[in-house]
Amino acid sequence: MKITRFAQLGAVAAVATLALAGCASNESNGGSTTEPTESTLSGTIGATGASSQTAAQEAWVANFQTANPDVTVNYEPTGSGTGRENFIAGASNFIGSDRAFKIDEIAESTFAACADGGSAGIVEIPVYISPIAVAFNLDGVESLNLTADVIAGIFAGTITNWNDAAIASLNDGVELPDLAISPVHRSDDSGTTETFTSYLSAAAPSVWTYEPDGEWPITGGESAQGTSGVIDATKNGNGTITYADASQVSGLGTASVGVGGEFVPYSAEAAAMIVDSSPEQEGRTEGDIVFDIDYATEEAGVYPIALVSYEIGCVEYEDPTVAELVAAYFTYIASPEGQDAAAENAGSAPISDSLREQVNAAIALIG
Repeated sequence: MKITRFAQLGAVAAVATLALAGCASNESNGGSTTEPTESTLSGTIGATGASSQTAAQEAWVANFQTANPDVTVNYEPTGSGTGRENFIAGASNFIGSDRAFKIDEIAESTFAACADGGSAGIVEIPVYISPIAVAFNLDGVESLNLTADVIAGIFAGTITNWNDAAIASLNDGVELPDLAISPVHRSDDSGTTETFTSYLSAAAPSVWTYEPDGEWPITGGESAQGTSGVIDATKNGNGTITYADASQVSGLGTASVGVGGEFVPYSAEAAAMIVDSSPEQEGRTEGDIVFDIDYATEEAGVYPIALVSYEIGCVEYEDPTVAELVAAYFTYIASPEGQDAAAENAGSAPISDSLREQVNAAIALIG
């Protein structure tokens, strides 16, 4: 799937931080008007990566290209793992990824997308924060309460029927059918999977005994490619359950997740709370902004299965035009306008002003 030159999603304001807006004052009859200068940007940049970002990228690409009519941004939602492979191989100018590169991966990799193999470093900015919903297809049931142990048991295969006492005890008054549970997982290497398994490992370690990983650790079961694939498989089944970016679970039932003695439904605001309380990873370079998320949090009101997704680019590019376009696009994504566009189209949580300052400082390194 390619996202390119989408129809305008709404009126687009001229944004100074994109280096695409300026003001020209024309005096007339004692008054003045201001008009944005035309964009001077032109060229094409291409990216692959996180399918969770699909709805956000649709909004970002549409608005950015409307403000910059001589620019084309191609974003193909291949999945995070493929995106990272493509960036290393030089097949993408930038990528979206539901996890950052690990420190040892950066040290061991030659990034063909970057000048001198990325010797100057890479930029990783967390600009898409979204809950991962636990979504299911169960006739007559729109919502359930599930604890971490129960979610882990379902996906580990130890809880196999919808009327199991472990589920029923959390959902008084809900008529649960005597029906087999059919978990659906991602078949591709996925940052969404890594986030979900990180949550299971941290919050239910006695039930989920596997290490966090972008590849599903259990053989067998139903699988599908990408976010759209697992959503389609879940909608087309009966008694199915999956994990997916919350922006794409419309039409399915969803779970409120147990945290600190209460059940928290997913929301952008509740997901953002986990990021605001998380420390940055140590050992990262100036433009590499990565958080250590506490998936086992017991803080009231926090939705604990939160996806922190990144845009990843080079500090130095061989082609200065590519560098200029990537920096401008990243700046728009991080801007209040860009974050609001993603929130409207994808239901994500806008980043805080303090994080935006860090992100813009990282983008300023691109050249």
